Amino acid sequence: MSGPPPRVLYLTGWMRSGSTLLGNVLGELPGVRHIGELHFLWRNGVLGVGTNSSCGCGQRVTECPLWAKTLAALPAGLDESTARRMLALQHALLRTRHTRNRIAEARGTRPAAPGLTELLDRSVAVYRTLTELGGERLVVDGSKCPAEAAALLGRDDLDVRVLHIVRDPRATALSYRGAKEYIDPMSPARSSGYWTAFNLASELVGTTAADRYLRIRHEDLCADPRRVVTEVMRFAGLSGPPPVDTDGRVELGVNHTVTGNPDRMRRGTTRIATDHRWRTALSGRDVAAATAPALPLLGRYGYPFLPGRAAAAVPPPNPPASRAGAPAAGAPLTDGPVQAGDTR
Repeated sequence: MSGPPPRVLYLTGWMRSGSTLLGNVLGELPGVRHIGELHFLWRNGVLGVGTNSSCGCGQRVTECPLWAKTLAALPAGLDESTARRMLALQHALLRTRHTRNRIAEARGTRPAAPGLTELLDRSVAVYRTLTELGGERLVVDGSKCPAEAAALLGRDDLDVRVLHIVRDPRATALSYRGAKEYIDPMSPARSSGYWTAFNLASELVGTTAADRYLRIRHEDLCADPRRVVTEVMRFAGLSGPPPVDTDGRVELGVNHTVTGNPDRMRRGTTRIATDHRWRTALSGRDVAAATAPALPLLGRYGYPFLPGRAAAAVPPPNPPASRAGAPAAGAPLTDGPVQAGDTR
């Protein structure tokens, strides 16, 4: 391969934490391509068997000019049988429970599992093509699969940075409480169970990534969007001013995201603002159910144990593998579909 390896910012953490909006904000920068959740390209984009199979531009993924070029450029081409094999390999190798094994492989203390190299080669080929189609400075992948983030860190043909986004688990529980066209409802306790598992796995990835890992909080981004977006840009190796003004407004254009919150289709002026609806919209029973499974991490991330208290004024400490400072993540627009069977 000639030239530097593709630079990828891989977003991880639990769903509904604002990764779609953050990715779209970064995608407004020159030379940055936000691609949504590449992990779901094969299922939703190629096979079209998911409920969220449109590109962010509004066309079906396979009919989008950008993705049509990208898929056609894959070394071995692409057909349904190949896409189904990719799905099978993802299920066998990239669920959250596989994170420790993928970390060991990235560190070189364990040989790569059968099929892993084949699976990752496809992702690397997609990243490489996208760097030639508008992502020469950075490709932003919001897939949020900790095991995949770990596996990609082991590649020497990629420059991967891992951005771990956390949000108060009561807020994500509220988002999952009702059915939406692209996700099934989930109880507060179950949502927070996944929240804890995904965030613990993401922190494990941080122990492997060293200075290639940063954790931010959704609430901090909402409170000071310009500062946090700037922090993320610098972490990802991007110079220049952020595309957010001092009032938290950003002008969003057309994007080419695979899967994600339907708000990824939003165009025009968008204001990033704080959202504390969970404090009044959740019943006391639901708050308790969402809080209990998350107790091991609430204090670590600076979230109150009791809903009546204000959010922590001082950012929580990062784990040893994190960069100094814990700015934050997300925005009132949160992210997309999750197949519950693939998350454990």
